[in-house]
Amino acid sequence: MQAEMALAQEQLANTVVEGVSGGGMVKARVNGHGDVLSVSISPEVVDPQDVEMLEDLIISAIKEAIRQSRETANSKMNSITGGMGGFPGLM
Repeated sequence: MQAEMALAQEQLANTVVEGVSGGGMVKARVNGHGDVLSVSISPEVVDPQDVEMLEDLIISAIKEAIRQSRETANSKMNSITGGMGGFPGLM
Protein backbone atom coordinates (compact mmCIF):
# COMPACT_ATOMS: atom_id res chain seq x y z
CA MET A 1 0.00 0.00 0.00
CA GLN A 2 2.93 2.37 0.61
CA ALA A 3 4.00 2.10 -3.02
CA GLU A 4 0.46 2.93 -4.10
CA MET A 5 0.39 5.92 -1.73
CA ALA A 6 3.71 7.20 -3.08
CA LEU A 7 2.48 6.82 -6.65
CA ALA A 8 -0.76 8.63 -5.76
CA GLN A 9 1.19 11.51 -4.21
CA GLU A 10 3.30 11.78 -7.37
CA GLN A 11 0.19 11.72 -9.56
CA LEU A 12 -1.42 14.44 -7.44
CA ALA A 13 1.64 16.64 -7.87
CA ASN A 14 1.18 16.29 -11.63
CA THR A 15 -2.61 16.83 -11.56
CA VAL A 16 -3.70 20.37 -12.40
CA VAL A 17 -7.19 21.77 -11.82
CA GLU A 18 -8.53 25.18 -12.74
CA GLY A 19 -10.81 27.52 -10.82
CA VAL A 20 -12.68 30.19 -12.75
CA SER A 21 -14.53 33.30 -11.63
CA GLY A 22 -16.12 36.30 -13.27
CA GLY A 23 -17.49 34.21 -16.13
CA GLY A 24 -14.01 33.05 -17.10
CA MET A 25 -12.30 36.43 -16.80
CA VAL A 26 -10.07 35.24 -13.94
CA LYS A 27 -8.57 31.74 -13.80
CA ALA A 28 -6.33 30.06 -11.25
CA ARG A 29 -4.49 26.76 -11.75
CA VAL A 30 -3.62 24.58 -8.74
CA ASN A 31 -1.90 21.20 -8.52
CA GLY A 32 -3.21 18.20 -6.59
CA HIS A 33 -1.31 19.31 -3.49
CA GLY A 34 -3.07 22.70 -3.43
CA ASP A 35 -0.11 24.72 -4.71
CA VAL A 36 -1.16 27.70 -6.85
CA LEU A 37 0.62 27.34 -10.20
CA SER A 38 -0.72 30.31 -12.12
CA VAL A 39 -3.33 33.06 -12.26
CA SER A 40 -4.55 34.55 -15.54
CA ILE A 41 -6.61 37.70 -15.88
CA SER A 42 -8.52 38.75 -18.98
CA PRO A 43 -7.51 42.29 -20.06
CA GLU A 44 -11.10 43.58 -20.01
CA VAL A 45 -11.26 42.94 -16.26
CA VAL A 46 -8.39 45.28 -15.46
CA ASP A 47 -9.91 48.59 -14.44
CA PRO A 48 -7.72 50.82 -12.28
CA GLN A 49 -10.87 52.23 -10.71
CA ASP A 50 -12.09 48.84 -9.50
CA VAL A 51 -9.06 46.98 -8.14
CA GLU A 52 -11.15 45.65 -5.25
CA MET A 53 -13.43 43.75 -7.64
CA LEU A 54 -10.41 42.24 -9.39
CA GLU A 55 -8.94 41.15 -6.06
CA ASP A 56 -12.25 39.46 -5.16
CA LEU A 57 -12.33 37.63 -8.51
CA ILE A 58 -8.75 36.40 -8.03
CA ILE A 59 -9.50 35.13 -4.52
CA SER A 60 -12.66 33.42 -5.79
CA ALA A 61 -10.80 31.66 -8.62
CA ILE A 62 -8.03 30.49 -6.29
CA LYS A 63 -10.52 29.18 -3.72
CA GLU A 64 -12.37 27.24 -6.43
CA ALA A 65 -9.14 25.74 -7.79
CA ILE A 66 -8.01 24.70 -4.30
CA ARG A 67 -11.44 23.17 -3.62
CA GLN A 68 -11.16 21.12 -6.80
CA SER A 69 -7.60 20.14 -5.90
CA ARG A 70 -8.73 18.84 -2.52
CA GLU A 71 -11.61 16.91 -4.08
CA THR A 72 -9.19 15.30 -6.53
CA ALA A 73 -6.73 14.41 -3.77
CA ASN A 74 -9.46 12.98 -1.51
CA SER A 75 -10.87 10.90 -4.34
CA LYS A 76 -7.42 9.55 -5.21
CA MET A 77 -6.59 8.67 -1.61
CA ASN A 78 -10.01 7.08 -1.00
CA SER A 79 -9.52 4.84 -4.02
CA ILE A 80 -6.28 3.56 -2.49
CA THR A 81 -7.41 3.27 1.13
CA GLY A 82 -10.81 1.85 0.29
CA GLY A 83 -12.60 4.85 1.78
CA MET A 84 -10.92 4.52 5.18
CA GLY A 85 -10.29 8.26 5.20
CA GLY A 86 -6.64 8.29 4.19
CA PHE A 87 -3.77 8.92 6.52
CA PRO A 88 -3.21 12.12 8.49
CA GLY A 89 -0.34 14.31 7.37
CA LEU A 90 -0.17 13.08 3.79
CA MET A 91 -2.10 16.02 2.32
